[in-house]
Amino acid sequence: MSEPSTDLIDALAGIRAGSALDAIRAKRSLARDNAQHSYELLLHPAEPGDVSLDERRAVAVFVALLHGDAAVAEHYTRLLAVPELERRLAAEAEAASAQGPYGAYPPGPLSAEDEAGPIYRAGDDARAALGPRLAAALEHAHLLVFHPRDAAGEALARLVEAGWSADGIVTLSQLVSFLAFQIRAAIGLRALAQAGEAA
Repeated sequence: MSEPSTDLIDALAGIRAGSALDAIRAKRSLARDNAQHSYELLLHPAEPGDVSLDERRAVAVFVALLHGDAAVAEHYTRLLAVPELERRLAAEAEAASAQGPYGAYPPGPLSAEDEAGPIYRAGDDARAALGPRLAAALEHAHLLVFHPRDAAGEALARLVEAGWSADGIVTLSQLVSFLAFQIRAAIGLRALAQAGEAA
């Protein structure tokens, strides 16, 4: 029996070492290695700096739940391992559920694709439970996931007001972007695996 891959995207997609999809992924070994390295730097940094491990992992749980991916959410929930916070994140993700992408382009030909949508704001109870920093981080993560066209100066100012440094904001934005890539890659690879099984 083949062993699970040590690459997280492979594991989340259910790819086993020696499988046809493993061989396909091996042809892009640099991209595979870089994705794994990004995961390790963002979620397991030796020096967390301005964004704590719990903040990173809480944001990861929230983003995975927003994407509706149970396997990725389960992975990050295990990584966070703070049951009370996990329950709050699940409640907030349910309240913040949306489809997207929403937002407005600068005036011009693409304006025809403008679409209004819900903007998540943590309520008073959530803000008290999460603290201002994490509440602001979740609001920003929701913006990047569902309103990428609307991520402007005002959104960054809200993070600064909540105590986020410039370095912390960069790390947070990198984390959300990476998670979106990781989740979509896992979903796409799962679909390829299922198509191969059906063929």
